[in-house]
Amino acid sequence: MSEISATLASAAYARLRTEILSGAVPPGGRLHIRDLCDRLGIGLSPVREALNRLSAQGLVRQSDQRGFTVAPVDLDDLADLTVARAALNEAALRDAIAHGDAAWEEAVLVAHHRLARSPRIDGEVHAEWEALHRVFHSTLLAACRSGRIRLYCEQLFDVADRYRLVSRAVSAGPRDVRAEHAAILQAVLARDADKAVGLLDGHVRRTEALVREALLRAG
Repeated sequence: MSEISATLASAAYARLRTEILSGAVPPGGRLHIRDLCDRLGIGLSPVREALNRLSAQGLVRQSDQRGFTVAPVDLDDLADLTVARAALNEAALRDAIAHGDAAWEEAVLVAHHRLARSPRIDGEVHAEWEALHRVFHSTLLAACRSGRIRLYCEQLFDVADRYRLVSRAVSAGPRDVRAEHAAILQAVLARDADKAVGLLDGHVRRTEALVREALLRAG
């Protein structure tokens, strides 16, 4: 693939990934290659490359009969996703706490400060809050020495975000997401790995429960 084609493929990948994660292209939706070429204004090769990359991340599925489709949302997959996230988050966060330096601590503190200052209203999607939320969770794990583990955590965060955004699951009842983030921050800064891991795991599982409830209501 030429450099120009690779650049176009990366741009197509980024745009389609955003559309899939936000729910703009719904779960199970068909992704017709020719239509995508016309809509994105690029050729066949970079579109195929973009779809192949999305397929490798589990966001798109390919079959001989139907071509490319957006991966469906599924309760069993949601449960499996949560188990995988819990295991990898624990490995990454424990390593980050054990080996992160002062610069990492400062980065986590800044990421949390920016997230806490960003407005968020239940039932609505705020692009700024979503971006800062991603940065905070990514920064928590940034000092993990394994690049592969960090990459897998990022990929699973993407899939989990799609479930959350597609179902429009938000904090409900007594849940206080801002307080959950603050508690995780304090445990990380205290270098209390057991507490930090438990709080992050609880944070993820509470979101899973809300997503599951929303998907069951949607039927």
